[in-house]
Amino acid sequence: MSGRVLLTGGAGYIGSHTCVELVEAGFEVVILDNFSNARRDVIDRLEVLTGAPVICHEADVLDRDALDRVFAAHDFDAVVHFAGKKAVGESVAQPLDYFHTNCTGFSNLLQAMDRAGVRRVVFSSTATVYGKPEVLPYPEDHPLRPESPYAANKLVCENLLRQVKAADDRWSYGILRYFNPAGAHPSALIGEDPNDIPNNLMPYIAKVATGELPCLRVFGDDYDTPDGTGVRDYIHVVDLARGHVQSLKLLIGQDQSHIVNLSTGQGFSVLDMLRAYERACGKELPYEVVGRRAGDLAAFWGDPSRARDLLGFETTRDLDDMCATSWAWVSRRKNS
Repeated sequence: MSGRVLLTGGAGYIGSHTCVELVEAGFEVVILDNFSNARRDVIDRLEVLTGAPVICHEADVLDRDALDRVFAAHDFDAVVHFAGKKAVGESVAQPLDYFHTNCTGFSNLLQAMDRAGVRRVVFSSTATVYGKPEVLPYPEDHPLRPESPYAANKLVCENLLRQVKAADDRWSYGILRYFNPAGAHPSALIGEDPNDIPNNLMPYIAKVATGELPCLRVFGDDYDTPDGTGVRDYIHVVDLARGHVQSLKLLIGQDQSHIVNLSTGQGFSVLDMLRAYERACGKELPYEVVGRRAGDLAAFWGDPSRARDLLGFETTRDLDDMCATSWAWVSRRKNS
């Protein structure tokens, strides 16, 4: 299958990996990114990985005129939307900023698409829209009770897509509810590269492994889980990127809208992750147990069966793969 695809936020962690998978699947890719949370040399590394020039527009989804210029310059078949803010804690402190970037930005994008006659979109959502689990694993029809401004933003955007589709049946969408992306490309040329102290577990452990942070802080070891620490569903970023390709193929091939979890269907604890990273880097890593964080759940993981049935989506990489590729990436970055 072929087609030209716009990736908003395509220079970021998940966007860059998806760019590689799309090119390998035969798609032409154009990136739009404001580089607020991505490095410009990612584009050079993507050109090495894809073996071809990468078209990139430095622009913001909040800039309506810039969006119109990008759509006028290219004949797109679909859009994959990653651009946005994503730190749960920061969203609590900055709810207005998060709503403006994530919700107004997405509305701007959909309006620009509509003006250009491009009405297929894959939307990067999150499992945090589910809130506290009533059942595990989370199915897609689980009640939606977001507990942070970030999660609420994602649900606003999901609902907007449903409303746009209800008003104009020419639209089709794929809503992909992520669990916890981890790992890096096996080439070690691209990976997660947060600008400051990481919000996610694996990049935090990675910084402990490289000596950039003194130790891992484990928030609570008295949960009702096998080892007392929080359990989460981690998915390798390359598997996650492949899920976007499969979603896009369903939209372009059949215009079939869908909402699916992208997950492994298996939970791992904080200490599981720490031990796996120790195996990857070949040394023990220091940690200390501190008090629970307000709002943290004991455990959650997703049911991936709908994604398997609709998209043919299955994960192929395990926790050791996630840690090994992350360690290769951070080691290369630190020594370069």
